[in-house]
Amino acid sequence: MKMWGGRFQKSTDAAVDDFNSSIRFDKRLYRQDIMGSIAHAKMLGKQNIISQNDAELICKTLLEILSDIENGEVNFLVDAEDIHMNIEKILTDRIGETGKRLHTGRSRNDQVALDLRMYMKDAIDEMSKEISRLTSSLIGIAEENTETVMPGYTHLQKAQPITFAHHIMAYVQMFLRDLDRLSDCKKRTDVMPLGSGALAGTTYPLDRFSVAAELGFSAVTENSLDGVSDRDFALEAAFCMSVIMMHMSRFSEELILWSSNEFSFVEMDDAYSTGSSIMPQKKNPDVAELIRGKTGRVYGSLMGLLTMMKGIPLAYNKDMQEDKEQLFDALDTVLLCVPVFRKMIETMKINKNVMRRGANGGYTNATDAADYLVKRGMAFRDAHEVIGKLVFYSISQGKALDELSMEEFKEFSGVFDSDIYDAISVETCVSQRNIYGAPAKDAVETAIKNAKKSLEAFKK
Repeated sequence: MKMWGGRFQKSTDAAVDDFNSSIRFDKRLYRQDIMGSIAHAKMLGKQNIISQNDAELICKTLLEILSDIENGEVNFLVDAEDIHMNIEKILTDRIGETGKRLHTGRSRNDQVALDLRMYMKDAIDEMSKEISRLTSSLIGIAEENTETVMPGYTHLQKAQPITFAHHIMAYVQMFLRDLDRLSDCKKRTDVMPLGSGALAGTTYPLDRFSVAAELGFSAVTENSLDGVSDRDFALEAAFCMSVIMMHMSRFSEELILWSSNEFSFVEMDDAYSTGSSIMPQKKNPDVAELIRGKTGRVYGSLMGLLTMMKGIPLAYNKDMQEDKEQLFDALDTVLLCVPVFRKMIETMKINKNVMRRGANGGYTNATDAADYLVKRGMAFRDAHEVIGKLVFYSISQGKALDELSMEEFKEFSGVFDSDIYDAISVETCVSQRNIYGAPAKDAVETAIKNAKKSLEAFKK
């Protein structure tokens, strides 16, 4: 008979047992479930809701069950439905009536919410460590490339020269914000729901605050209905993971382009590439492509959670069992992708000379040519028009701007002088952009210094 079977006259159909069961995926919550139960039992004994002897026996046996699970000596049962009922059944099988006292003053509704919050707190910490490692690696790459000039792009068209360090530091800022979002998400996850009961609390004199302290929570939920039916923290975590994947996917897209023959800016290490079954020459950036593909999978988890929650009345509904598979899959995907992505970028070869040649093409110094005229008194809109005509002329002649003669420059404006050649050199274009947040070496070194400080703050 089920632990809740007193009201029922018939056994549950075997197919319903299988359909209803969540043990296949929520068994990973075993540690959180046991530690939550131990804290609850200790509180029940302390509050004289059950005897101290019963509380101590329950706690001792739960620790034994934990050890047995981790040693692979426990087989979970589908007809026991979930990890919570499985552990309670094992406990009761071992210590009989005393084990039945554990569930006093709680419901599976607040027990499930507790376990998931505990699990996600640990998961957020683990994700944060991986993102920190990735960010640290990116900072290291930036430090080595503060003078590696490359073309910057808008609309995938060459725009202005920057440095590879500056480009990398853009992603550093993205991942630092990801760390900030995870930190914020943890604050809202770090709230203890146990004591909410099924929806209306309990008549027993529970000490919710002692349980929260025992389990390392910063606060307890303020409303019992909200305590069992809230999954905002899970939605927020799924959103955070979606943004992390989006950032890696954007970077992966660039690496895929850059490793093509047309760009040749980078080359993936053999250990992070694959070949073709038919074309012997191929070296495919499959790791980057798969990260790009798996991003959609994590987005799907977020959308699944949002859709599952959108029409559920208060308080708990069985629909909410669907939260864990989505959340766990998203988490597993992120924790699979981040380390391999980090190792891929750590081992890739950066073709600095090719990047430098790329910065020369596409008239990336045209804005600087316009600025040259502005600094000599011409209105920017007029300067923009002059340089636009100059670029059109240069294209027709098959020349770069710095290949034009002084006579050719003078045909478009008498303001031009011989110092135009220095003003539009790629190195000058980069070095003169030295305001805060720009790509000049000093500015990027400041950005690196600041990013290191931010990263250290997250580690504390």
